[in-house]
Amino acid sequence: MYINFWYPICTTEALNEKNPQRVELLGVRLVTFRDDAGAAHVLSDTCIHRGGSLGKGKVIDNCVQCPYHGWQFNGEGKCTNIPSMGDKNPPGRAKVDSYPVQEKYGIIFAFLGDLPETERPPLHLVEEYEEDGWQFSGPLVFELDAYYERSIENGLDPVHNEFVHPAQGAPRLNEDQLTIETLEWGGKFIAKFGELTDPESHDAVVKRPDDDDNLSAGSWHTGPNAMVTAIHIPGNNSFIQYFYEAPVSKTKTRIFFVNERNNNLDPKLDDSMNASFLKVADEDIAIIDELWPKRTPDTLTKELMTPGDAAVVKYREFLKQWEGNGWRINMTKMAENEGDIAYAIPCPARRTEKNWVLDTVPLIPAQ
Repeated sequence: MYINFWYPICTTEALNEKNPQRVELLGVRLVTFRDDAGAAHVLSDTCIHRGGSLGKGKVIDNCVQCPYHGWQFNGEGKCTNIPSMGDKNPPGRAKVDSYPVQEKYGIIFAFLGDLPETERPPLHLVEEYEEDGWQFSGPLVFELDAYYERSIENGLDPVHNEFVHPAQGAPRLNEDQLTIETLEWGGKFIAKFGELTDPESHDAVVKRPDDDDNLSAGSWHTGPNAMVTAIHIPGNNSFIQYFYEAPVSKTKTRIFFVNERNNNLDPKLDDSMNASFLKVADEDIAIIDELWPKRTPDTLTKELMTPGDAAVVKYREFLKQWEGNGWRINMTKMAENEGDIAYAIPCPARRTEKNWVLDTVPLIPAQ
């Protein structure tokens, strides 16, 4: 798992102005709440007094209040009130990590890391959002008992479609139909099939070898956890699907899924369209949940790759690059100290402020 990227925290609908929500992500606990103006905030969940869970408290005076001794923390993570101290100001060390937030597409995102704003990787934007001729639906939220890297790699794998999703009538992909691109914060594949096939026999029923309006599909990622899949069907029928993945732990992933389509634009069709999308997702989940080992190997020599896995290989190269930056969390060390140390993802304020109580998550040293 990696710090210094944008992660989905919860849906807009799930967060009201009365109760905070506790969220587990990257192996740590976070709390999110709204102030009176409706702005969302995301903090480390652990009260630095005696370890109370802020996410189990209340929202009072634009602060989240610890249910144990009533300490109140504002959206910047500063403690503003310690009831047992009366009118005395809380000490400067009374603070928890607070993270930058963006609220888009019905999702609350937080930047979990300490990079200054000018150096941060971008939040992947839904380019078609509120554009004429496109219908937005979502977010849909579901979980799988798998490591998030396995899920992202599934989306970057154009070869599995024929076998995992046969009802779609997808044609067999020949590796010479695959194009790989390198983007600033990720990799991309484009597969131009040129034909549609019968889902039962896999025999081609439509061939357009010289037509630019062929069946094509592609996927690309931004950072380790955001992925887009674009499917273009002849006749100007396109589906653009955005997956924002939340790595809960080494064995669980929560996915926030939004869709854009330029066909069947009536909003009344959203439920039926979403049901078909989730059916496809369930087919993937049935495979991903059973992968072994659960997590991706640290070396390519432990899996036999082919040219059809080029986008997956590119993804793993980016992961190694971010590990080299010193952004990879040492999950083994965290597991060794589970229950003994309350870790926090380092926030941007740690670059300029000292005297923090919570230890930051252990990171694999930069190379």
